[in-house]
Amino acid sequence: MTSTFSRLDTSAFGAAADQILESAVGGDAPVPGVVAAVTDRHETIYAHAAGVRRLGGAAALTVDDVFAIFSTTKAITATAVLQLVEEGLLDLDRPAGDYAPEIGTLKVIEGFDDAGEPILRAPRSVPTTRQLLTHTGGFGYDFFDAVYARLAEEKGQPSVISATKAALMTPLLFDPGEKWQYGTNIDWAGQVVEAVRGKRLGEVFAERIFAPLGIENMSFILREDFRTRLAEIHARNADGSLTPMDLELPSPPEVDFGGHGLYGTVGDYLKFIRMWLNDGAGEHGRVLRADTVEMAVQNHLGDLPVTMLPGVIPSLSNDAEFFPGQSKSWSLPFMINNEQAPTGRPAGALGWAGLANLFYWIDRANGYGGYWATQILPFGDPTSFTKYMEFETAFYQNLNG
Repeated sequence: MTSTFSRLDTSAFGAAADQILESAVGGDAPVPGVVAAVTDRHETIYAHAAGVRRLGGAAALTVDDVFAIFSTTKAITATAVLQLVEEGLLDLDRPAGDYAPEIGTLKVIEGFDDAGEPILRAPRSVPTTRQLLTHTGGFGYDFFDAVYARLAEEKGQPSVISATKAALMTPLLFDPGEKWQYGTNIDWAGQVVEAVRGKRLGEVFAERIFAPLGIENMSFILREDFRTRLAEIHARNADGSLTPMDLELPSPPEVDFGGHGLYGTVGDYLKFIRMWLNDGAGEHGRVLRADTVEMAVQNHLGDLPVTMLPGVIPSLSNDAEFFPGQSKSWSLPFMINNEQAPTGRPAGALGWAGLANLFYWIDRANGYGGYWATQILPFGDPTSFTKYMEFETAFYQNLNG
């Protein structure tokens, strides 16, 4: 990858970023607490925490506190898949059922009959692992899809938050490859990894990704040392106020859900971002080959668009979209913005988010990435998302090419 010579005015950015974080916890409809950080290719160059772990509590949030990182887990699972490709153990374009047979038993749902029973048929194909990584496999989430929401409400389909095998066994919403729809595709990709490796996904991450990156504070299990520094998930009420939810993901989970299940720190996630900035190299060893990284970050979605996420269950998500009106595509691990974003993020940069209003971006051209962590439901929280956009904008306003 060609290196550029953009340099951040760290002093000016730091002052602006500090102010944004403080305004996020101190303004109208505040967030309870936020940690935000930026890394270059070598080290963390900005990290700040504001607010509290739990509203009404005395413990101030710190940069070393632990968050449920939700869908920012997905790119780590995609990385584990790419390692299998490198080793010749996985063909991205073979049916995923060749590796994880249960996915081959799922049917397509075409609606409900007059009695309210699902109308099911055989799919035209079994999703490939490439389709799982690009969210074209046919799966959704109940909080973004009315059919899955109805299955949950009327047929008892378990939520993915339950971390059970039953939560994975949903019908396909369409034949694989027809369109982009965000859902449990990456959880199934994690099942492919487990089947090929013969180990739980958490073990694979620890050995093959976390160790070479120097990541020590990331796990599918809510470890006891995490509990003492855990940021609480809050619900945003209709009047803008917040209520602590006392919500924890099952620990240990029945299944390591590669789409959302990790707990971790912002600092450790920056180590993962740095690996992508450094063409697959980590602090203690290589995670991916440089040519694999270059292949993975290209558009693998073709002409299919990344679309708005409709908030079907209002307590879990608002309608949400990055950069409305602009073209977005999907690499194997990340969303790609195809045009320069209003924040200044250049065309071709990478990023995504997590349900409790966590956001990150990776700018390989300039050699920087950032992460913004809050713990609020529903997704698309106006305060957290707006302040994240301000944070990213402040970064690019102080980046001198």
